[in-house]
Amino acid sequence: MRQLLKASAVLATAALALTACGSADSGADSGDTLIVYTNSNGDGRGDWLTEQAAEAGFDIEVVGQGGGDTTNKILAEAGNPVADVVFGLNNVYFNQLVDAETIEPYTPVWANEIDAELGDASGDGNYWPVVQQAILLAYDADRIDAADAPNDWLDLWNDPAFEGRYQSETSMGNATIQIVMSGILTRYADPEGEMGISEEGWAEVEKYFSTGSPAVEDVDVFQRIVDGEVDYGQLPSSGLPGREASYDITAGVVEPEVGVPFVVEQAAIIKGTDQLEESQEFIDWFGGADLQAAWSAEFDSMPVNQGAIDQAEPSIVEFHEGLVRQDIDWEFVTENLPGWVEKIELEYVV
Repeated sequence: MRQLLKASAVLATAALALTACGSADSGADSGDTLIVYTNSNGDGRGDWLTEQAAEAGFDIEVVGQGGGDTTNKILAEAGNPVADVVFGLNNVYFNQLVDAETIEPYTPVWANEIDAELGDASGDGNYWPVVQQAILLAYDADRIDAADAPNDWLDLWNDPAFEGRYQSETSMGNATIQIVMSGILTRYADPEGEMGISEEGWAEVEKYFSTGSPAVEDVDVFQRIVDGEVDYGQLPSSGLPGREASYDITAGVVEPEVGVPFVVEQAAIIKGTDQLEESQEFIDWFGGADLQAAWSAEFDSMPVNQGAIDQAEPSIVEFHEGLVRQDIDWEFVTENLPGWVEKIELEYVV
């Protein structure tokens, strides 16, 4: 694998602090707390963002849950919202929220700095892209040679050599496992099948859960890999460099012939917020090149904002651009994902 080199977060954060000094008097500090929902608060992201936001004049409270759980929470609060802003969810989740009329359209000041095709396909400006993520199947390349690793997710449960040697998830509330399942199920699209999926496709999902080693609560998959409990596990690409550093390993990634699923994390304003102007200012700041460059340096993410890409660690950009992206019909996924998740939770999750 192309080793991802850790960027210098100190320099990026220092530059961001200088920018924040100039924006602290912009009127963002209204004295009210902005409630920010996200599924991207792990690995210290929530605390870091809260600190950076304070320097920029925003008082925020980050509320983190899995992508599916965050989406369901916003849907449940429709008409009486708790959150003001949401970020981190991908297009599939945001399309559900838009259909339920829970998102307030807004065009941020950095709209011309991103590829609009990565955002709201409707062109209505309901949500805007901030971070690109590859959903990876990873392993310890110091211990396992690439030639001995699986070539595809499907090998994990169809090749006896990998039986019980990969982590299978025990909850479908997380965005990552939902994207993994989507990447598998869409290969078996069948208009005559249950929820558009053939019997063969559902059989593959069943084997994923019955053949894997169930995740252990509050134990990172890379800890289990280092301890020898499993050899393979899923994670978003931005989580890879930090785990390489934390566990002192070189990570390998499986690159299926069909490609790896890619998702784009988005940001938007919740419809009905009583802090609309402050929410707009927060979105303008959060998706801007300076903040996204600092976010990339701190958390090894691949930005969408071109100004942030220009400042990002070259190895991060090269790694993501070198991956083949799986061609997934996201409209098909959006239409069927809630039903797929319910079926998997009821019938297959161990």
